[in-house]
Amino acid sequence: MRAMVLDEPGKALRLADLPVPTPGPGEVLVKVHACGVCRTDLHVVDGELTEPKLPLVPGHQIVGSVVKVGKDVSGFREGERVGIPWLGATCNECIYCATGRENLCARAKFTGYQVDGGFAEYAVADHRFSFPVPEGYPDLQAAPLLCAGLIGYRSLGMAGDAKRLGLYGFGAAAHIITQVAVYQGRAVYAFTRPGDEEAQSFAREVGAVWAGASGEEPPEKLDAAILFAPVGGLVPAALRATVPGGTVVCGGIYMSDIPSFPYEILWKERVVRSVANLTRRDGIEFLALAPKVPVETHVRSYPLEEANEALCDLREGRLRGAAVLVV
Repeated sequence: MRAMVLDEPGKALRLADLPVPTPGPGEVLVKVHACGVCRTDLHVVDGELTEPKLPLVPGHQIVGSVVKVGKDVSGFREGERVGIPWLGATCNECIYCATGRENLCARAKFTGYQVDGGFAEYAVADHRFSFPVPEGYPDLQAAPLLCAGLIGYRSLGMAGDAKRLGLYGFGAAAHIITQVAVYQGRAVYAFTRPGDEEAQSFAREVGAVWAGASGEEPPEKLDAAILFAPVGGLVPAALRATVPGGTVVCGGIYMSDIPSFPYEILWKERVVRSVANLTRRDGIEFLALAPKVPVETHVRSYPLEEANEALCDLREGRLRGAAVLVV
């Protein structure tokens, strides 16, 4: 099979010819139709996430069809379309797994990081962490739901019942979650890179009531803010923009250092919290909700061989919505 392989962080992916993997017990073999390109992939390739298996096939927003099932797999049939997310496996034994917090499992394995992912023609996955893809979503449009959508949905839940919601960094996750938030009756305030009028216009197109630069004050104080941009310096800015009792959610797996800030902007019971990974419950809930909104994903497609170009466009902020590899 063709695959894009990371040999060393900080280096470009190379096109390789690899054996088609064999599903083990509890696994399914999936013929990959499309795979989203996520900022987490960028953190892996750039070496900001420091413990990948090498060599590695990245990619964790996989949409494909089951072509073979391993031993002890039930509930899947050949030809069924499935989605494979970032969380690839957990121990199912620890206190976190036993209490519905499997996203915090210390022995978790992650797709496209510790196990090979979807920048390839085939991938194997734990059947317990493979989801049916909602009908009505073509492969390309479904792929961003598997991480941008799922992590965004979990982040939105951490924001509580905030009616005025700020989103810092308007990329794949934000454009999906804006639609969900509007469906829920919230007002979304979008913050982009300074001068990025195209991103601000896009934010308003998908439902934001206001869009401006990340350093600007919104026209009214926010009940909560979600940071999708991995920039620690935005945490103090978001705190200053929130009301007493407000929440600032850090939605990324990686973020640059948060600078020191005066206690007064945290005081009055403001909260800063992070989001880690996702749970299967998040996947079930969000994939059931997306068609009801309905969430419309805006994608730019690339051939598998142009994965490096997709990563570069993401790194440089040239994308409107999400990047997806067509395999």
